[in-house]
Amino acid sequence: MTAQSRRFLIGALTLSLALPLAACGSQQPKKPDDNTSIGLLLPDKAERYEDFDRRIMASKIASRCLDCKLRYQNAAGDVETQRRQFEEMVNDGVRVIVLDAVDSRAAGPWVDAAAKKGVKVVAYDRLAEGAVAAYVSYDNEKIGKLQAEGLVAALGARAATARVVMLNGSPSDPNAVAFKKGAHAVLDRKVGRIVYEKDIPGWSVPLARKKITEALNTLGPTGFDAVHAANDGMAGAAADALEKAGLQLPLGGQDAELTALQRLVKGTQTFTVYKEVRPEAQTAGEIAVDLLQGKHTRSLTPATVDSKTHSHIPAKLFNARIVTRKNMADTVIRDGAVRTDLICTKDLKAECAALGLD
Repeated sequence: MTAQSRRFLIGALTLSLALPLAACGSQQPKKPDDNTSIGLLLPDKAERYEDFDRRIMASKIASRCLDCKLRYQNAAGDVETQRRQFEEMVNDGVRVIVLDAVDSRAAGPWVDAAAKKGVKVVAYDRLAEGAVAAYVSYDNEKIGKLQAEGLVAALGARAATARVVMLNGSPSDPNAVAFKKGAHAVLDRKVGRIVYEKDIPGWSVPLARKKITEALNTLGPTGFDAVHAANDGMAGAAADALEKAGLQLPLGGQDAELTALQRLVKGTQTFTVYKEVRPEAQTAGEIAVDLLQGKHTRSLTPATVDSKTHSHIPAKLFNARIVTRKNMADTVIRDGAVRTDLICTKDLKAECAALGLD
């Protein structure tokens, strides 16, 4: 081989080795999957989310997976904020996300896009649209029925002729749609009539306050006999408006929030619905860990549900309970959901003593 040939061969070999290196160098490095983090996206700053759901879920995940971390963000009620939070987690390689959607319909495209990348989404508390891997919540139509039955019981013999005001939840929330359906299934048969009914977008407390005031102005202070509020936030708005009007009527809510329990003691709210957070949050945490580790979740999801976009979604649905001032000690206090000293503030000492809560 001549010197010229050797130079040509060495040059060719150098070029052939350099080309793959150059090609590799032109590609952006791919972020690795995050196999230790579980995402948790909660919708708003409601008492239960910050004080219970997040803490209980983190504890359960830690007990099942020593290496796992809970990556948490809250959308503060804003859909666009939650979309950015969700997509950031997906882009960072998080493989399992527990999602309580601000807007279940809006979340559908995000969930589908994530599923195509292998990301498993656990719909939590409310059913998001899209290809969710599992759903953990309560039987929401039953809860609506339970609320209505609580109102009927509070009305007693007056129920058959009672006039009821209804403040329903956000129409974009499938839970609210189910609550409303369940409530009507009872109220339409057992009370006189619904004299005023409004859906409240975004579960807005200020809007609920405006609507209950509108009902008072339209119907007059003697124009209705009870108020069905889909959650405790709206029940609080109704309680304030009724108190200002000098009225004390049967009023129901949902979520067993601390402020609602205090209203029960005070007598300005008649009942709330207690959805025990612990089993719901713990089950969601267990499912998330199993999905992260590639395990089946059949034992944790014995039921199935359908959304508007997907059917036969594996699910776990829990049952709820009515809480009144009389059974508070045997429900939320006994279960450790809230401490007696937090309910029985200085201005409620006398009422708590009368109920045996001191």
